[in-house]
Amino acid sequence: MERVESIATPISMTNKVKNVIIGKPPWSNKKHRGKIERLILQLGAGKGKFSEVTGIPRSIGCIGNNRFILRREPLSLEEFKRAILEFRKMGGKELWLTNYDSIEPLMALANFASEIEIPEVYAVVRFEDIPKITPAEEIRFIAEIKYPDVGPEELSGYPWLHGVLAVVDPDYLEDVTRESFPGELYVDVLYPGSVKKISFNTIEVRRILNPTTEEYHDCLAGTVAVTADGYVLPCPLLRNYIVGDLKKESLRKVTRRKRLRAFWRMTKDNIPACSSCPFKYICHDCRALEYQATGEIDGLEYCPLILMRL
Repeated sequence: MERVESIATPISMTNKVKNVIIGKPPWSNKKHRGKIERLILQLGAGKGKFSEVTGIPRSIGCIGNNRFILRREPLSLEEFKRAILEFRKMGGKELWLTNYDSIEPLMALANFASEIEIPEVYAVVRFEDIPKITPAEEIRFIAEIKYPDVGPEELSGYPWLHGVLAVVDPDYLEDVTRESFPGELYVDVLYPGSVKKISFNTIEVRRILNPTTEEYHDCLAGTVAVTADGYVLPCPLLRNYIVGDLKKESLRKVTRRKRLRAFWRMTKDNIPACSSCPFKYICHDCRALEYQATGEIDGLEYCPLILMRL
């Protein structure tokens, strides 16, 4: 995985360097070339703390384990494998496996993806399920924890973990960045329902370095998400924006659809309130969080500049 600049600079560890990645997906500094780059598969309804019904206030909730409503029967293991194989043939690089109901299908699909040589296979697992995992060198396991209930240092007994996804309240934001863990540390900040209740520096948390933000969205571009029941979304948390259906069509066909590519090209210039902002190309915005807070895909609830004027 390419390194990502964040609120914190890399911290020297005993054996390796750790990156602290806060408030934005780990892929947001990669150039986008107009093709599918990452596939995020949700393998079940999920057993996470945050639900589709009550809202998912997480800054990197797209790769965490949440709880969703399934509208029909889930895809079978073979249907998921077909999607992964098609993704590989299309030149996709990153496969993310998340939101499972049991660890067995996640392990089966992760092993299958490594066998067909997907370059980067990420499996996000719950802290409770770590003892059930059989490590594999080709699979990058990321353990989700709730900080400070569980600290990254408590995972030192699992040296095969690629990273930790630490869900934190803003009050613990600085504390978690000082934790020791010999791998990637993704800090998943919990956002309040309104900008008026923000207690942290949103400008720092949302800062990005992406060379293609003038043409493509720094988070959505190249991303395809598939729900457990086969609906294709531009983002795992944009549940109302269905762009395809893998029970009826191929992944390749979906990625050609204008509705999906419109999300890939959703730059700040397409958001009226952002279009004249001098910081528009260095500020990461989560459209899912904004939609959840405002009901509008071009909402602006968490704008750092608006917060400064309050």
